[in-house]
Amino acid sequence: MKILHPPGWPRPKGYSNGISTKGRLIFTAGVIGWDERESFPDYHLHGQFAQALRNIVAILAEDGAGPEHIVRMTCYVTDRHEYLVSRDEIGTAWREIMGDVYPAMALVEVKGLVEAAAKVEIEATAVVPE
Repeated sequence: MKILHPPGWPRPKGYSNGISTKGRLIFTAGVIGWDERESFPDYHLHGQFAQALRNIVAILAEDGAGPEHIVRMTCYVTDRHEYLVSRDEIGTAWREIMGDVYPAMALVEVKGLVEAAAKVEIEATAVVPE
């Protein structure tokens, strides 16, 4: 995997500008922050963000992949302001669950998600070297 960082650009915080890689692709659906019983253990954005990351890691493990294979994520949040004030807690959860992995990422504020109680939905793309 090669991180793509043009010379002279400032270092992004918490993501990569781009990634180049080869291998077997794994795509997740939009994953929300509920548990295996489709119940929300937390109604705060940072708690749901952490649970969504754990869910993504569990999905990837089903095909022998882990967080280190994630190359791209799109995060949809229902409240940009809540995301901004929760960045420290989200960052802590990220490091605990994802480690030192910073994929190419986009964050988009949306009016709502299909599950009314969901505050975040994350899509991930992983590439496993062959």
